[in-house]
Amino acid sequence: MNHATRQDAERGSAAELSQGIAQGARAAASRSVEVVGGGLALLFARSGGDDSTPPPLRAAAGFPTPTSARQAAEALQAVLHDLLGRRDATTFAPLDSLGVRGAGGIVGIPLCVGNRWHGALIVAAPAALADPAVQALEHVAEIVAIRLDHALLVRRLIELSGVAEEKEAKSDEILKLSEALFAQDIELRRSSEQLGKIEKLKNDFIEKMSRELRAPLNNIIEAVISVLASETDSLSEESRLSLRGALDEGTGFLRTLQNILDLWRIKQGELPVETQDVNFREVLEEVTFSVQDAFEGKPIVIDRNLDEPFPKIRTDLAKLHQILYLLLDNAAKFTPKGKIDIEASVCEGRLFCSIRDTGIGIAPDDKEAVFDEFFQVDDASSSRYRGAGLGLALVRDLVTLLDGSLTLQSEIGEGTTVTIALPVHALG
Repeated sequence: MNHATRQDAERGSAAELSQGIAQGARAAASRSVEVVGGGLALLFARSGGDDSTPPPLRAAAGFPTPTSARQAAEALQAVLHDLLGRRDATTFAPLDSLGVRGAGGIVGIPLCVGNRWHGALIVAAPAALADPAVQALEHVAEIVAIRLDHALLVRRLIELSGVAEEKEAKSDEILKLSEALFAQDIELRRSSEQLGKIEKLKNDFIEKMSRELRAPLNNIIEAVISVLASETDSLSEESRLSLRGALDEGTGFLRTLQNILDLWRIKQGELPVETQDVNFREVLEEVTFSVQDAFEGKPIVIDRNLDEPFPKIRTDLAKLHQILYLLLDNAAKFTPKGKIDIEASVCEGRLFCSIRDTGIGIAPDDKEAVFDEFFQVDDASSSRYRGAGLGLALVRDLVTLLDGSLTLQSEIGEGTTVTIALPVHALG
């Protein structure tokens, strides 16, 4: 190989390595956010250079804009300095500048292979992290570290290969690097297999949860309904209220379980879209009736405003019903009094529906986070308002599954408006 050809090959290999590192860094940051349930993740990594200086930011996840990610990276420079040269994961106190997504604290995990330090994975969590979550983050960091080290060794091998062609030197170092690369290939395969096993265990658990929990829970709900229907005259008022409360709790738990399963099935690509003719007005009536318990004891007026004549449409009935139920239930939950307006229209092949409430509203810093699974604005609110923090996350995923869009507008103390736009076929 002549000198020019070898240089071209080296440049091509370097470009491929850089692209691979960037993709791996982005994937690691996204995976870290999933592990902590909607936090923030920043991955700092160097490609050679001075080992005494902090590495640059390579990837981030959980931030609404690149600017906010860079600002967080600046705020975390002290944490990054503290991690320089370390080998073990270290926890740090939360930073106010990271907001609710980082309120549970910060964990920094060095990216090391042997005595080679390549950078750090820094993750801010919305709630304090348990040991299994930290271990999962360490596993993510281990894979990234091996890939970074692998790239470094490949670059070094390319450099030495060029020297060896011109001058028979460094052969021992080339052999050692080749052996190290082979060992890292095996380690990466092992790590990938381990991740696959973890994913399978998670899937098996969710399937088992579906079978083992839903069947007995349905039996309990049916039994309570049967007693309430057949023993009305013989039950005391206190017993009737207790059974009614048990029924409400059981139904709510079953709905939460179904939401979890639907979220999982969407992520696995196993929730099919099934279209059929839909009378939107009837769906809205059914949804309003289904959430009436959430309005019990609250001075709330529901106002429906549909463009007339409102056509029948073709879409996925079950998912449309679920979306509207979750949005209306969420509005009722956070509206102690006032009004909920529902507006809908069909225009240019899309169904537009807005649900506007006069409730407590959402803080600006929380507008992105409310679509994260299990997100609660704060501990006080989670005890005051029922639910597991899955409603808006599932709405987002269902709307995306139907190729639609979703927007949210809100002001503290003024209420919230959520608008969905779904592609539909108007039937006239």
